[in-house]
Amino acid sequence: MRDHGGDIDKAASRFGRADWIDLSTGINRRPWPVGPLSPHALTALPTRADAARLCAAAAARFGCPQDQVLPLAGASAAIQLLPQVLAGRRAAVLSPTYNEHAASLRAAGWEVAEPTDPAALEGADLAVIVNPNNPDGREFPPAQIAAIAATVGHLVVDESFADPRPDLSAAGARPDNVTALRSFGKFWGLAGLRLGFAIAAPDLLARLAERTGPWSVSGPALEIGAQALADAQWIDDTVVWLSEAALHLDQIVTPHWPLVGGTHLFRLYDTPDAQAAHERLARAGIWSRIFPWHPRWIRLGIPGNRAEFDRVAGAFTAPG
Repeated sequence: MRDHGGDIDKAASRFGRADWIDLSTGINRRPWPVGPLSPHALTALPTRADAARLCAAAAARFGCPQDQVLPLAGASAAIQLLPQVLAGRRAAVLSPTYNEHAASLRAAGWEVAEPTDPAALEGADLAVIVNPNNPDGREFPPAQIAAIAATVGHLVVDESFADPRPDLSAAGARPDNVTALRSFGKFWGLAGLRLGFAIAAPDLLARLAERTGPWSVSGPALEIGAQALADAQWIDDTVVWLSEAALHLDQIVTPHWPLVGGTHLFRLYDTPDAQAAHERLARAGIWSRIFPWHPRWIRLGIPGNRAEFDRVAGAFTAPG
């Protein structure tokens, strides 16, 4: 199986406790407050009008035309489908990064290179960049994205962690050979809703929509997404909170492990031994993310309140 965060069942089965703080993902632990749902959202099949309301809210938030937005069951749905609808044979995924991109391309029959230098993407039929990158937070300004797009057949820019950084986004002004992906679950903290967006030329979105079928996004996701995307005050307040909370986490952790990088939603640290660090935190009921391809790196999501920060701090003073 592919290696992922969020595998809290594994934590519980191995360490045998129920009060886990799951910092193994980059999901906001102070989620948008969901109110009561309309009976329509729960009992009726989603309508085109429902989808149009969500697309209008997403287009306003992301700064792109409404006909260039397609809601999907998470950004992961687009990651699985794009290799099936884009033409070509040679793909390049700027690495290290989220492993589903290379895995889904290989599963669809693409030849996949995983260079670490953006210049090495040149000439690929399909190139993938995660911006800001997971797990190290590496950033690519829009001008650099545009320059890379000019050297490849098609460029997919995964902006799953870009909501607090709209200055990095390629969603608003893209050539036709660029597709931007946005996650809803991470910044809004509602990952179980399974909502995300592909932002692309209308003809490509039509091919994706044909693959997803008529009701690819649930009624509750359409209704909640439209409301949350339009909640400008919550968005502004949350960006400030995450900025301050990420710095506070660094203040706790960096006396022990140097900071490698990160975003508003997660931090990456360098440890003497990532597996040992992972187990130390687990004994305190904190689930973290380590990587089989790097023996020293550990990634932590941002705690959601004072009690969670206190438990992280306590893990560094506990015996062993």
